[in-house]
Amino acid sequence: MMKTITVSPATKAVLSAGLIAFALTGCGGSDGTNGEDGPDGIIGVNIDATSTLKATFTDASIVDGKVSVAFNLKNANGVAVLGLTKDHDLRFGIAQLTPVTEMVGTEGAKVEVDRGYQWQSYINSAKQPNASWIADGETNISPSAQYQAEVEAASKCVDCLVDNLDGSYSYTFQTNIAQVTDPISITYQADDTQRITLELKQPLITANAHYDFQPSTGLTEGIVSRDVVSITACYTCHQPESLALHGGRRIDLENCASCHTATSGDPETGNSVDFTYMIHAIHKGQDRVTSTADGEVAAPYKVIGYGGGLHDYGKVMYPQKPAADCSACHVEGTNAPKDAALFNANKSDTACIACHTELASQQHVGVGTNCTSCHVEEGYGRSAKEAHGDVMKAYNETQTMKVVFSDVTVTADNKFSTNVSFTDASGQILPAEYIDDGSRIVMAWDSDKNYPTYQDASYSNRRIKLSEGTANTDNSWTLVWDKVTLPTDYVGKTFELWSAVTACFNHGGYGRPEVKLTACSADDIQTVEIKSEPYHFVMAASAIDDSQTAAVRRNIINTQSCQGCHNQEVYHYDNGVNCQTCHTADKTLKTDNTYPGGKKSTSFAFKAHSAEGHYLKHAGVESGTVLKTDCKTCHTADGIQLGRAADRVWRYGDIETGADVWMSSDTGACLSCHQKYRTDATVSHIESNGGIVDGMSEDDVHTRASEICSTCHTVERVTKTHGF
Repeated sequence: MMKTITVSPATKAVLSAGLIAFALTGCGGSDGTNGEDGPDGIIGVNIDATSTLKATFTDASIVDGKVSVAFNLKNANGVAVLGLTKDHDLRFGIAQLTPVTEMVGTEGAKVEVDRGYQWQSYINSAKQPNASWIADGETNISPSAQYQAEVEAASKCVDCLVDNLDGSYSYTFQTNIAQVTDPISITYQADDTQRITLELKQPLITANAHYDFQPSTGLTEGIVSRDVVSITACYTCHQPESLALHGGRRIDLENCASCHTATSGDPETGNSVDFTYMIHAIHKGQDRVTSTADGEVAAPYKVIGYGGGLHDYGKVMYPQKPAADCSACHVEGTNAPKDAALFNANKSDTACIACHTELASQQHVGVGTNCTSCHVEEGYGRSAKEAHGDVMKAYNETQTMKVVFSDVTVTADNKFSTNVSFTDASGQILPAEYIDDGSRIVMAWDSDKNYPTYQDASYSNRRIKLSEGTANTDNSWTLVWDKVTLPTDYVGKTFELWSAVTACFNHGGYGRPEVKLTACSADDIQTVEIKSEPYHFVMAASAIDDSQTAAVRRNIINTQSCQGCHNQEVYHYDNGVNCQTCHTADKTLKTDNTYPGGKKSTSFAFKAHSAEGHYLKHAGVESGTVLKTDCKTCHTADGIQLGRAADRVWRYGDIETGADVWMSSDTGACLSCHQKYRTDATVSHIESNGGIVDGMSEDDVHTRASEICSTCHTVERVTKTHGF
């Protein structure tokens, strides 16, 4: 029987083509010459689809004032980014690093002063104050016509941008830099360093780039530069994304510096927006004052931005203390910017006036703004380096000192006692005359947990002045804590001794006196905390139990991060970040009529989380440029894990009556941020998961609490909820 085979139309087509080819071959025909390989296809991603973007200049040239640049775009994986057009938000700037001199002094006695190299933008516009942007009654402003540096938009030129279809592009500037006469006349010098900048803003991503070169030689290295600070120093305190300014378009300091030039100002306030001036004035914040015959008055730095938005930097609370520590921003040494030391050059007065204003004191009336005529090495007044250095000498020296505890005992009448002395960098005991005996030592136990409860031993009873002890002939003190009754089970507990003791120094000043340790009985002294780690140990019945290792507190806070912003002065008792030894979870409340219920917690967590400078959603300058305040800023990687301290109890004020209420451990931790904004739904959620928000006492909380918060609120979920 014959079998039937069904063949699909597609198969028939293939078979037919094969038979024809076979027939042609069999007949001696040819299938023709093989064609040449086509060009490889470009592997890339379209600019409108990429989630990451990096721009890099590859070349630049200037011919007869006409500027041409080449650049490429790639994503984070190095893949070419294609499809850039002039209609994307693409802008270019160009500036010259110009040697600047200034004539200073009164008529008939002017002298030329070298101000060093400064950036000067070629592209500028003249701006008049917009009266509608200035609120009635606005103070500390002087509206006036100003120049402002600009960038040019690629969209305004049909053929300036060329797409090479491989992720590389070229751009020819619309501005001829050899013909700049209005509104500011700029003379192009081919031997001077030129900086070209790029800004490319997409809805979700931004790219900045810059290119410094010397046109006469084409060199990019070994040329005059002005790289003084690094944006990584800014990130010590600031959220990186919050420094995306001008609508998120500008993110690199190099772009900022070449636009915020000495000739640029804000017309609505009359204030300079020169980069050096602006940054110093902003960070001087609420401490910026000027001198009058009636005393110092506030001189807040203000800028009224586009659309009339007022930025009042007089509300800024600069956290770096002492503020004279220039190294907070001006980082030198390994990996420092090329010109990091330039801030010590005494070339410009701009930074001086930004912080201290034209009238730092009435002694400066009529002197003008030529600070460096006096404030230089070997001059009448100290240079900025000397003046700031004098402030820092005492702080730097106290960092080399140590607090030494000995003869730690429990006396026969159950009182805690210790000897304490203080040593210098070489380990020698400091003479008692240099130690402020009005400063204190703080003691605590259960330092590995949550310190003594406030009702058992308030911090006011756990701190003792040196003068309350006995001064010994060997420059030590014997301290006995008479106001504290130790717990009956103190044996085996981890104890802590923490120093808030200060050393005495003289001041610097005119005549350059050496800043050094000075007898505390002398006139006009300054006191600075001795920096020393807390001393932890385990107590036996009457002495330290050397056979036991002190228990370690759970790893919650990275104090180095805290001090990255705050430096050596946090608030008071400035010896590191050991605030929780006094500001315990159950510490008494503070009256504050601005807070719901009229009472605020004074626990360390509450104070840290709700501090104005830490939580800028409803406080501070509200400029969009904010401090680093995500949880990772202060907390360690495992520092927000819930459920680790079930015995902890928090004291809060009722948000309606202010009356004391007691909260369970995880509940109180969360409400240290959210208490002010809690709702009935919040309370219901907490209580349904074993939390207590309305405890009558600590015992009440311990009896009823059965928190299961950590079941759902894992570290991963908490971090994601808080945006990182």
